[in-house]
Amino acid sequence: MDVLIREATAEDAQLIAHLTRTCWAGKVAATSTGHHESCAKVSQDLLHGGGFVLLVDEEPAGSVRWLPLESAPEIWEMSRMGVLPAFRANGLSQHLLEAVIHAAQTAGAEELRLGVRSDQPRLLDLYAAFEFELAPELDYSHANPAEPAPQVMRRFLKN
Repeated sequence: MDVLIREATAEDAQLIAHLTRTCWAGKVAATSTGHHESCAKVSQDLLHGGGFVLLVDEEPAGSVRWLPLESAPEIWEMSRMGVLPAFRANGLSQHLLEAVIHAAQTAGAEELRLGVRSDQPRLLDLYAAFEFELAPELDYSHANPAEPAPQVMRRFLKN
């Protein structure tokens, strides 16, 4: 299996929207806004932040995005990380996570944050293995107000 992570470009917006919707299907609660991901939303995220596309044997298999906080651009929030069902259980999400950590460090970001949905507590251990810690005092800026608030995790970066 040949795994490649590449930085997303504006031309990837449609692909990433499709990957997000497909990754969310049957995996994330139906109320999640990820099920309605649009090309326009992805384009905005890529314009103001960035993203990566995961390729397995040259086939798109997943993606992730990040945005700097408006009030503190040195803090990045990760969002919409997902791997297609056919590629799961191979530890591929860690490649996406490592790519964002590296990009944030290279860009001089001081902190990474992410939200863990209340219906996906198993992800807490995955992120903890990458030095993310629970930060109950923080709110996730991309939280869906129609759902329970996600648990926020943060990782301070050493540049």
